[in-house]
Amino acid sequence: MKLLLVCNPGGHFATMYALRKFWSQHSRTWVTYRHFDTLELENQGEVVCWVLKQEAREGLRALINFVQAIGIIWRKRPELLISTGAGLAVPFIAAAKLLGVRTVFIESISRTRELSLSGKLVYPLVDELYVQWPECRKRYPRSQYRGVVL
Repeated sequence: MKLLLVCNPGGHFATMYALRKFWSQHSRTWVTYRHFDTLELENQGEVVCWVLKQEAREGLRALINFVQAIGIIWRKRPELLISTGAGLAVPFIAAAKLLGVRTVFIESISRTRELSLSGKLVYPLVDELYVQWPECRKRYPRSQYRGVVL
């Protein structure tokens, strides 16, 4: 299966990396921006598409990343896009849905009762949304709880 792994650096990247047992078995491309932790991906032989740094409330950067997302998804042809957030999830999930790609969003472990802004924005779009606290699952009936990733 061809995967597109979309995440901001830091904790979101650490959460994605914790899923290595799954994604390491598949062809994959990473989408993130340059940061000390994500720069290691290229050293490990991973394919990375570097995009503009974007936080959740940066509309213009989200629009630029949406245009980039269309191109990346068109070229890479993933079968599944997985995102652990944060802001990069929104334009990439929107573009993936537009292009008919299946999507999964994994909410941050820090969100115990309510989804993040990115989670709220992608909730109506994603095929599957996973939370890491059962209390959060109660407020969002379409979400799934399968335990803690990180």
